[in-house]
Parts: sequence; structure tokens; C-alpha cells
Amino acid sequence: MAGRGFGFGGFGNILNKARQVQQGAQKLQEELEQMEIEGQSEDGSVKVVLSGNQEPRRVEISPEALERGADALSEMVTAAMQDAYVKSTETMKGRMEELTSGLQLPGL
Repeated sequence: MAGRGFGFGGFGNILNKARQVQQGAQKLQEELEQMEIEGQSEDGSVKVVLSGNQEPRRVEISPEALERGADALSEMVTAAMQDAYVKSTETMKGRMEELTSGLQLPGL
């Protein structure tokens, strides 16, 4: 059986790495909840703020954006939401890569 499995020491190492990932993931989740990521419309007149785990926090609309009318405002809010979503997704992905880098878990 030697050479075919992980061996006892190898399995223990995998368990330790799994614990490290779990602890790191819990810490990362807490950090993401506290983080604020801002997206904005192209001209910056509308801003959307999400937490690091994409929970909506607030929307800021300038008086100039209001003057442009409902259709334009809707487009600006949508653009700001998309910008915030992309930034938060990239942040989450980058932080997860940091968390799992160097662990060399089999099958991942």
C-alpha cells in the first residue's frame, strides 16, 4: 500500500493545510464584511459602495446626476453597480488566491 496513498504523515499534513485554509477563510470573511469597495459611473456623479462580500452599503448621487433625468440616472446607477461588482469580485478572487497560494492541496 505504500506509495499508493498519502501515508499517515501525508494525510496529517493535508489536514493541517485544510485547517489553515479554514481559519484563513474565516478571517477573510470577517475582513470582507468590514471592507468597503466603491464603484462609480463614468463621470463619477453616482457612486455605489459594497462590502467586500458584495453586500450593498450605500449609493451616493450628486445633484448634477439628478438633473439629467430618470433614464440617465438609472444608467449611471447601473454603471456604478457594475463597477463596484467587478472591483469586489476581483478583490475576493485575489484574496482567495493569497489564502490558498503555496498550499499545494491535491486535486485543487
